[in-house]
Amino acid sequence: MMSTRSYILPRACRAGFLAAAALVLAVAVPASAMPGAGKTPRAILEAQQDLPPPIQGVDVQEHLGELVPMDTRFLDASGREVRLGDVVPKARPTLLTLVYYNCPMLCNLVLNAQVQSMKELGLELGKDYEAVTVSIDPDDTPAQSLERRRRHLQSMGKPETAPWHFLTGTDAEIRRLADALGFKYTYDESTKQYAHAAVVHVLTPEGSISRYLYGTTFPPSDMKLALLEAANGRVGTSFDQIILSCFKYDTASRRYGFYIFGFIRLGGIAVFSVLATMLIYFWRRELKKGAAA
Repeated sequence: MMSTRSYILPRACRAGFLAAAALVLAVAVPASAMPGAGKTPRAILEAQQDLPPPIQGVDVQEHLGELVPMDTRFLDASGREVRLGDVVPKARPTLLTLVYYNCPMLCNLVLNAQVQSMKELGLELGKDYEAVTVSIDPDDTPAQSLERRRRHLQSMGKPETAPWHFLTGTDAEIRRLADALGFKYTYDESTKQYAHAAVVHVLTPEGSISRYLYGTTFPPSDMKLALLEAANGRVGTSFDQIILSCFKYDTASRRYGFYIFGFIRLGGIAVFSVLATMLIYFWRRELKKGAAA
């Protein structure tokens, strides 16, 4: 007959084993599979992932193909009131940036990267394209525009007469332009700074939005292709137009990539041209033989 002691001990062992197994499973099971995981506050999840929380009111909503308001009014670097339509050329594409002059870091990164890319484009500022920079801070002044304009043109080795326009304006006019571009920004009262995206807008000669270039570095090839695309064949060399047909903008990567069908189409045209040249050559040779006979 089994004693009470020998019966109780196995039950205690079994209970301890089950508790240990439950502990192991709890460690092994992902947090998302545990009860209540779906209710974990977003702030805690983002803190665990070392990601900054999203900034309310900061975004870029692309309005491709839409016209920017050419009747918006600003002050140029000399303090003269101008319409946006007065400084956006009618025959060339435009690089349009929205920044503010007292920005501690991001705006300088964007403009410096834009300058670096413009220096390597192989296109001429004022001949193939122009640039416009608008401050989103209504407290910025034409004197600051003049200083920034001089600095960036000098770094490009361009004269002060080069067509890169730096503009300031009222909050209403700035907001009107920004809304048309889909450029959402906000003012942080605690830091006295504007929170905004890093983007260069590419406009067609007609003033419609052709492309958005994002980031703090802009590959010269991407910027050049965007300008050629916006100009629709009105700027650049014939070779540039051939290159443009071999590259296509990828909305997922936000970069221009090799376009195989464009390359095939160009290859077909090249083969056709070679065959046509050969046929003309042999046809003319036969005509000369017939005439000699």
